[in-house]
Amino acid sequence: MTITREAKKGLIDTFKQNEKDTGSAPVQIAILTERINLLTDHFKIHKKDHHSRHGLLKLVSQRRKLLEYLKRENSEDYKEILDRLNLRK
Repeated sequence: MTITREAKKGLIDTFKQNEKDTGSAPVQIAILTERINLLTDHFKIHKKDHHSRHGLLKLVSQRRKLLEYLKRENSEDYKEILDRLNLRK
């Protein structure tokens, strides 16, 4: 259910905006999306895991807030990240 170190580093390398970038909104959105996808797969097996479902809802809410921020601040990056991560909006 957690992201491996290599997968997280790959996401950071893919979505970073400059050389030292590890925490910009696109990077955080990509990491949250990966965690959400892993939890979604987890729920296909463990349907009654309600504690983790609560955590999933918190992650989705956090990603939504970051997407709203990105849309407000930089609409081109917002559209690009929606396309790259295959998110609906």
